[in-house]
Amino acid sequence: MRLNEIADNKGARKARMRVGRGAGSGKGTTAGRGDKGQKSRSGVAIKGFEGGQMPIYRRLPKRGFNNPFSKDFNEVNVSRIQLAIDAKKLDAKKPITVDALLEAGVIKKRRDGVRILGKGEITAKVTLEVSGASKGAIEAVEKAGGSITIAVAAKPEGKSDEAKAKKSKAKAKKGDDEGEA
Repeated sequence: MRLNEIADNKGARKARMRVGRGAGSGKGTTAGRGDKGQKSRSGVAIKGFEGGQMPIYRRLPKRGFNNPFSKDFNEVNVSRIQLAIDAKKLDAKKPITVDALLEAGVIKKRRDGVRILGKGEITAKVTLEVSGASKGAIEAVEKAGGSITIAVAAKPEGKSDEAKAKKSKAKAKKGDDEGEA
């Protein structure tokens, strides 16, 4: 057995069928598509089409709700923070923020912030500045002598409180004008 003698078993690799290349090829004329009709033509996409019958995705009722204002937090357990401190990826003396967690590789994306969960144990005295924390996480960190500061999340972009106040003032003024007329 030599390198030049290595080959696949017979029939292991089947050559693709070249359709529409003349009657002699065995797949000429209709190219294996059968005769006539929509599906014998190119560019057909009729997924979910039920022959004109009301499709199942329209017969069934809509269910559920997708909140466009929901927050997507990174969830980090206190044990994961302790592992990063033990591996010298996080400095326990400095405040641990979202940026510090990103740099240490504890989280991969910024998302809407970080929420600390209480699974595991933490022994280092740390100061955490995060978007949220569970009751168990707060207890675990305070038991170790640390503290958690929960930063108020920024409001979603849109109308500010000032704009809302102006609008309500204008509405009230308009109501007064209509009352005088």
